[in-house]
Amino acid sequence: MELKVIQNRIYEIRGQRVMLDFDLAEMYEVETKVLKQAVKRNVNRFPRDFMFEVTKDEFKSLRSQIVTTKRGGSRYMPFAFTEQGVSMLASVLRSEIAIQVSISIIRAFVLMRQNLADYKELKNKISHLEKNMNIKFKDIYTALNFLLDKEKKEIEQKERKQIGYK
Repeated sequence: MELKVIQNRIYEIRGQRVMLDFDLAEMYEVETKVLKQAVKRNVNRFPRDFMFEVTKDEFKSLRSQIVTTKRGGSRYMPFAFTEQGVSMLASVLRSEIAIQVSISIIRAFVLMRQNLADYKELKNKISHLEKNMNIKFKDIYTALNFLLDKEKKEIEQKERKQIGYK
């Protein structure tokens, strides 16, 4: 499975990167109902930091991120699985497809983490450069003002009305 396709199905909810049950079910080639049943039968394998149920408000805000909805009018809110939850899900579903898809999903999560770290590093470098450039430009600005003020004072000195002997 392509990492880009997987990355497009990773959302941020409650400050965590997660995947929703209906997207995972589609990737694992099972019905969402089957996936949820497997999770409910093994609920002790999914603590709150592995999986949680999305609230109605969270799902409404997600709708803007999910361009086309693949869901009908379901009565239940989707489960959101973190990276660890996706890994555990593969062991619960016990299919070859689930294992292969989970490996791809975990690679996508890792790649996103690396990209985020690279972004932060780049942001820090840019910030550092801005500070250095501001200091250098401040020095140049001060020097230019000094030269301009010096010239201005010399002109004022020459144009000044002389007093005393000529």
